Amino acid sequence: MASYTSDDITVLEGLEPVRKRPGMYIGGTDSKGFHHMVWEIVDNSVDEAINGHATSIEVTLHEDLSSITVSDNGRGIPVDIKKEYKKSALELVLTTLHAGGKFSNAQYKYAGGLHGVGSSVVNALSSELVATIKRDGFEWRQSYGKGVAKAPIKKLGAAKGSGTTIFFRPDTEIFGKQKFNADQIRFRLDSRAFLHANLRIVFHDESTGTREVFQHEGGITDFLQKVITDRGKAVTTPQIFHMQREEPVRVEISMQWTESPEETIRSFVNGVPTTQGGTHENGFRSAVVKAVRSFMENAKLVPKGLNITADDIREGIVAVISIYIHEPQFQGQTKERLGNPETQGLVDSAVRPAIETWLLENRSSGANIVERISLAAKAREASRAASASVSRKTAISHRLNLPGKLADCSSTDPAASELFIVEGDSAGGSAKQGRERRTQAILPLRGKVLNTEQASLAKVLGNKELQDVVSALGCGVGAEFNIAKLRYHKVVFLMDADSDGNHISTLMLTFFYRHLRELIEGGFVYLAQPPLFRVDHGKVTHWALDEVDRDRIIEELPKNAKPEVMRFKGLGEMQPEELKLTTLDPRTRRLLRVCVADAAEADQVLSELMGTDVKSRFNFIMERAAQAELDL
Repeated sequence: MASYTSDDITVLEGLEPVRKRPGMYIGGTDSKGFHHMVWEIVDNSVDEAINGHATSIEVTLHEDLSSITVSDNGRGIPVDIKKEYKKSALELVLTTLHAGGKFSNAQYKYAGGLHGVGSSVVNALSSELVATIKRDGFEWRQSYGKGVAKAPIKKLGAAKGSGTTIFFRPDTEIFGKQKFNADQIRFRLDSRAFLHANLRIVFHDESTGTREVFQHEGGITDFLQKVITDRGKAVTTPQIFHMQREEPVRVEISMQWTESPEETIRSFVNGVPTTQGGTHENGFRSAVVKAVRSFMENAKLVPKGLNITADDIREGIVAVISIYIHEPQFQGQTKERLGNPETQGLVDSAVRPAIETWLLENRSSGANIVERISLAAKAREASRAASASVSRKTAISHRLNLPGKLADCSSTDPAASELFIVEGDSAGGSAKQGRERRTQAILPLRGKVLNTEQASLAKVLGNKELQDVVSALGCGVGAEFNIAKLRYHKVVFLMDADSDGNHISTLMLTFFYRHLRELIEGGFVYLAQPPLFRVDHGKVTHWALDEVDRDRIIEELPKNAKPEVMRFKGLGEMQPEELKLTTLDPRTRRLLRVCVADAAEADQVLSELMGTDVKSRFNFIMERAAQAELDL
């Protein structure tokens, strides 16, 4: 037996644990974790605003797209020396885990940053960070590298006003050569401004030379109207439910029923978006159902012959929920889900009577809502019948009643099985010849599938192509969905590497996001990366994903090289061996896992691109026209 002694025990000190295991603190080193660095610093400034100490925040995305400056006019991080540590408070906050002013209610009644971790984590994961503080009539500055102070804090001279400015550049050793996404930052900042009606947020994008100001006097009611407009669905009734309470919990909610087949909830705790929900959302959902049932009984509007479910009542709801609590228990440092068990009951007890009173005071609107709920129940029953019809056609055993065009794999182990959904019969033929028959199944699609953003579930399930997809997956859809029955743990969209292929991928992603979202959230959905170009130089063949990749490959060849370049018009042009080498073989292929970094932003983009609102789609396209790549 190999020796195992105290010499094998490693103790990580200071910020070493952060650099060693960054995923524990920011969720990962992918784009989501990369942008989470920005949210941590912005949230500290927002905490100053929540508690009445700041009115303005400025965020600058620098021209290189790899560095950020966040500035506020709050009190400024303290710079005086903390005697027992012989360091300034600023240096302690930025270099020590669990150091900060939010562990008691003395300075921050409410805060999104709770653990004294955010700023020090950003510092640890940045190759460069500069903190500039204005307070007590002077300006101070200190620079850091990878979490270590380069020199003691320096007093620059007299200065008016107060506030904190943080410049940071994420370390490429941790994140690689990632770039910040201006649209993602813009969306996040805008939502922050909606939550705090008196807060002014300015976003400078030096890469485009633009400056935007986010300030919304209507607060979350303006936010609600924006979400509804982005969703592109008509409202059931023009009245908006809005409530604001300070006790037993500080809660503000705006809500409206729409004709959407889904409920859409944007929730926040102490200004932090909880994209995975939590106990506050559970309390809200429970309150809505109880209040509507009570109203239907009191107003004698209970539909006869219909079984009304909670989902029927909440279908079409669009709501913005903002609560503030003293000791929120988030699940993880990324704070995507609230876990406080007591919050559910507190929100329920605060919201239920308010909704019931609103319905009784607006009886005509209440009647319209009940009629909308009845239609939802009838549609659900019709969809259940259609879904059951699809389920009857789904495999009872491994090979029974699968779609005829599915070339299934021989493996019965879902963890080892992959389903490639392929564009066209021609490409499907090549894929079938190039696949590994034991673990890889091929399902060809004919033409462009239905745009499910504009269709009911019953219509979706009546579409032959999507019906085949559901049957092949085996997990069902809608009320019949059961992820335990999923037959493949990798579902790969394999489309042509051109605009048509991208469009089909978008249609499929829309279907999966709206009707099979659990597969995306579970990490089962992937995008294949087939090459668009083949570059031959002598006996060496290179594969290029796009024009940029092609040009990079050619530039890296010897100066006098004369490579042969071939552009594939589609997957059907590729030989089975080529398709296997570049796209199917796990040893040589490239796959992109589909994940949702920001559910609210994903929902908005899908609504704009695939919904019925032509104007919002036109605006989306025109704003990004300069970035478009055209296949001419």
